[in-house]
Amino acid sequence: MKRRTCIVMLTVLWSVTLFAERKEVHILSANDMHAAIEAFPQLADIVDSLRTIYPSLLIFSAGDNRTGEPLNDRYEIPAYPMVALMNQVGFNASALGNHEFDSRQKGMAQLISLSNFRHLCANIQPDPSLGIHCIPYQIFDVEGVKVGVVGVVQLGARGIPDSHPDNVKGISFLPVKETVQQYAWLRDQCDVTILLTHIGYEDDVELSKDVPWVDLIIGGHTHTQLDGGEIHNGILITQNENRLKRVTHTTLVIEDGKVVEKKAENINVRTWPKKNKVVADMVRFFSENPEFFRKLTVAEAPFSNYEELGCMMCDAFLTETGADVAIQNTGGIRYETKDAGPFTVSDVLQLDPFGNDAVEMTVTGEELRQMILSCGRNDGYGFPRVAGICYDVYYDKIDSVRIKDVKLYGPDGKKLNLKKSYRVVTNSYVASICDAPRKDQGKNMNRQTADMIIEYLSKQPSINYQGVRRTRRLSK
Repeated sequence: MKRRTCIVMLTVLWSVTLFAERKEVHILSANDMHAAIEAFPQLADIVDSLRTIYPSLLIFSAGDNRTGEPLNDRYEIPAYPMVALMNQVGFNASALGNHEFDSRQKGMAQLISLSNFRHLCANIQPDPSLGIHCIPYQIFDVEGVKVGVVGVVQLGARGIPDSHPDNVKGISFLPVKETVQQYAWLRDQCDVTILLTHIGYEDDVELSKDVPWVDLIIGGHTHTQLDGGEIHNGILITQNENRLKRVTHTTLVIEDGKVVEKKAENINVRTWPKKNKVVADMVRFFSENPEFFRKLTVAEAPFSNYEELGCMMCDAFLTETGADVAIQNTGGIRYETKDAGPFTVSDVLQLDPFGNDAVEMTVTGEELRQMILSCGRNDGYGFPRVAGICYDVYYDKIDSVRIKDVKLYGPDGKKLNLKKSYRVVTNSYVASICDAPRKDQGKNMNRQTADMIIEYLSKQPSINYQGVRRTRRLSK
C-alpha cells in the first residue's frame, strides 16, 4: 500500500513538473508605423487589454516609426511625438528602419536618447562622436524564459539604407546575412531567439534559409500584410501593412528551453472599439497646429497614380524657380492616390515629408538623359517624374527588365537637343543618387521642395491632373 501511494505521488509530482516547464511568451509587434499618431489611442487600449491577460507582454517595432505625418515630423523636436507615444504605450525595443535616418545623425541620436526602449541594429557602426547609442541585440527575461532579439536594417544597392546619403555620413553598415549569422551563439544562452528586421518580406524569407537557430522573424520595410504569420524553413515570419492598420499578437510556447508551438494573429487597430484616454489626450496635444490644416487649393478630380502627383510636384518646382526642367524621384512621392477636394498643407507635407532641399544645376541634354537613367537605377522605385520635358523608356522585347534606350522630348513633342544646356531643378536626394557624369553637381537653393509645392498650390484656384502623363514604357 505504501509503495502504491509513493508511486502515485511521484506520478503527480512528475506531471506537475512537466506542466511547470511549459511556458508562454506573448509578443505584440508593429512595423512601418510611419508616425500614424492618430491610431495610438486604439493601440494603447489593445496593449492594456493584452497586458491584463499577459502581464509580461513584449512590444516590438520593426522600424520606420517616423516619416509620414507632419504633426510628428515637423514637431519642434522632429519625430518626438512618436517617441513620447511609444514610451507611454511601453514598447520594449525597436529596429532601426531606413526612415529613422530621416532625422539625420544628430536628430536620430537625440530621439534614441529620449526613448525609454532600446533601438536594436547589429549591422550599423556609427562613429562614436555621433552619439547614436543603439545596440545589436537585447536579452529579455520573461518569467524565467530568456528571449534574445537581434535587430538589422536593410541596405540598398549602394550599401546604405534607403535614405539621403548625407543622413548616414559617419556611419558604416555591414551585410545583413553575414552579420546575423554572428549571433548564432544566442541559441545557447536563450530559450527563444528573434530577429527584428527591417529588410522586407522577400529578404526575410531568403534569410530564413540561413538562420536555423532562429524561432521568429518580425519584419518590416515592404508593408507586406501577412495573415497572422507564415512558416518558412521552420521559422515563423510576421509583418503587417503600414501606418498601424494592424498589429500582430504572437504566442510562443516553450518546453524544456525550446519553442514547441508558434501562433500569430492579426489585430485590426483602426476598428478597435476603445481608446486609451491618456494617450488620446497626448495625441490631441500633439495635433494642435491649425497651420497644417490650412486649405491651399482644390483638386477638381482625384489623383489616381504616382505619375499625376509627381507631375504636379514637378510643375511646382518649375513654376517657383523658372527652370527649364524639373525632376522628382518616384520614391519621394509618398502616397499614390488622393481624393478630389481640398488640398491642405498637411497633404503636401505627407506627400513630400523628407525635408529635401531644392537643387539647381545646368546640364546638357545628354547629361540630363543620363541623370534620368541613373535615377531610375538608383531610386529603387522606377523612373522619375518630370516637368518641362517628357520621355520614353525602351525595354528589350525579350528581356523585359533590360533598358535599351531613353529618348527625351521637349514640350512641343520634338526630340530634345542633347547638346543644348538646360537649367534643371530637382531635390537634394535626386542630386545625390544620380551618379552619371556631369560637370555641374548642383547648387542648393536653400528652399525645401515641400515649401515650393505649398507656394505653388496656394496660387492655384484649383488643379486637375487627371490623365496627365509625361513618361512612357515601350519595347523595341
